[in-house]
Amino acid sequence: MFRKKEKTDSRSDRRGRFRAGLARTRARMAGRLGSALRGGRIDEDLLEELEEILYEADIGVRSCERVIDGLRGRIRAERLGSSADLSTALREELLAILGDPPPSVAPAGSTRPRVLLILGVNGSGKTTTIGKLAHRFRDEGKSVVIAAADTFRAAAVDQLAVWADRAGADLICQDQGTDPAAVTFDALAAAKARKADILLVDTAGRLHTKTNLMEELRKVHRVLRRADPAMPHESLLVLDGVTGQNGLVQAHRFHEAVGLSGVILTKIDGTAKGGVVVAVKAELGIPVRLVGVGEGIDDLHDFDPELFVDELLDIS
Repeated sequence: MFRKKEKTDSRSDRRGRFRAGLARTRARMAGRLGSALRGGRIDEDLLEELEEILYEADIGVRSCERVIDGLRGRIRAERLGSSADLSTALREELLAILGDPPPSVAPAGSTRPRVLLILGVNGSGKTTTIGKLAHRFRDEGKSVVIAAADTFRAAAVDQLAVWADRAGADLICQDQGTDPAAVTFDALAAAKARKADILLVDTAGRLHTKTNLMEELRKVHRVLRRADPAMPHESLLVLDGVTGQNGLVQAHRFHEAVGLSGVILTKIDGTAKGGVVVAVKAELGIPVRLVGVGEGIDDLHDFDPELFVDELLDIS
């Protein structure tokens, strides 16, 4: 019997971790925004300056245009006359893009096993993210099975085994070169037999440009769908926040292949361009579900749009 860990991740705790994780982005963006808004003028030159600041934070072309057009319309309609008014309007425009807080990837009362297909290219932090997810679910009192369906890379299973052991999760694996769909099928059977709450399916860190590997991914997806049309319950792409706009190209291809339900953005503590969170939602229409803001095993958090925007703009 698993015991549920007492919840300590309060909003103030998360704010502190988000603040630390977004330090580089905030230092680059908030200071320039404050300087621009303190100028006392609200005109086209200011809007151009704001657009440049947003673009350099990697918010993306489409997002920048949408935000600036929104501000331009509000300046006329609402007769915004102060920097405080404009700052509030900017916050509201960013939140309008991000939308409401996304649902949990494993809500209470989910069908067992809840199947999460984890995707991403090599170096995105996919294996570490799976380990952090397993640790998080175990802390919540859930039983976890991990399918080592990345049979393409020799060290993948060994790395995943370390994380599974650390998190207290069961690992289902086979020899290198085994059909990933077969590993997934066996892992699903094992998860059902063990009445596991969660099945995390690791997949090869494939390049989105490799046609044969993308087809392999589609096959894994089909195996799950044949077992239950509702599976996988989540298809989550792990994106390295440091890659910025380049990650959007990856996301488009993965979305075409299997249909993504969300993005897990990692390493945003290592970049000054954390605004890519906004670009992901604006460009793809796919929500960021979880964010990694550090290397610790507990540094993977549900994405909170309001908390994110307030930290991005350095609003206390």
